Amino acid sequence: MNRPLVGTLATAVLGAAALVGTVGTAQAAPGAAASHHGQHKTKAVDFAGTVALSNCSGSVVRMPTSQANDPALVMSNGHCLESGMPGAGEVIVDQPSSRRFTLLDKSARGVGTIRATKVAYATMTDTDVTIYQTGSTYAQIEQKYGIKPLELATEHPAKGAGISVVSGYWKKIYTCSIDGFVPTLKEGDWTWKDSVRYTPECKTIGGTSGSPVVDTTTGKVAAINNTGNEDGEKCTVNNPCEVDENGNVTVHQGTNYAEETYGIPKCFGAGNKLDLSAAGCALPKPAGVRR
Repeated sequence: MNRPLVGTLATAVLGAAALVGTVGTAQAAPGAAASHHGQHKTKAVDFAGTVALSNCSGSVVRMPTSQANDPALVMSNGHCLESGMPGAGEVIVDQPSSRRFTLLDKSARGVGTIRATKVAYATMTDTDVTIYQTGSTYAQIEQKYGIKPLELATEHPAKGAGISVVSGYWKKIYTCSIDGFVPTLKEGDWTWKDSVRYTPECKTIGGTSGSPVVDTTTGKVAAINNTGNEDGEKCTVNNPCEVDENGNVTVHQGTNYAEETYGIPKCFGAGNKLDLSAAGCALPKPAGVRR
């Protein structure tokens, strides 16, 4: 997985962040992404609404049905959870949290801090996501900072779609397209389903975990960045392997991946309240909850 950065490593890495921005992957200026949809115009993608965590990236997100006075939600990876990575099969809901997030404007400037009140949902089973509920409403954030949330798409992403992976931690945008989809992606004890595979231009690194993957045609969040095969190993931590419908296992060193998010809105109802029993909600449920 795109490893969360911790302790002294994070301090050292952040100190070198200014150097990294010009090395390796292409850093897209707003609007610089080329269209992968031919006739479709691309939307300028910037940092507004993204956040930096202590060890990962994330974003303030809204559901299509979210209202201005609903508590704002912040999305990052399950493996970025401050209490530790959820085990295989583990689902966490309504866990108290006071985690802080640095909110960024379109130029990646930190404009303020918002704080979680709880982990609404977190898992590393089938997907790799943590959704925090914050103590601020969308309206309060917009009024105070002039920042609007990113909206989660509700349709399955398309092969070939142009995407931008926006890392609030690194203040860096990776631009590529969706190379295809992986029926099963295995890494260590964890298994993810229908994962997004990037084209080679998106060379994401540790600290980009939790970055929103923005469709450059719609401007909506299509997925959440989470992992890549670093060393060419097979199905080990930081070295995910692909498993096709027939069970064939392949390894693609240097290839990076994301987990789709289009199904998440079906699991949140009025007031941005989690409802895992809602019609169409396919997120894994905690043990003992009726499916």
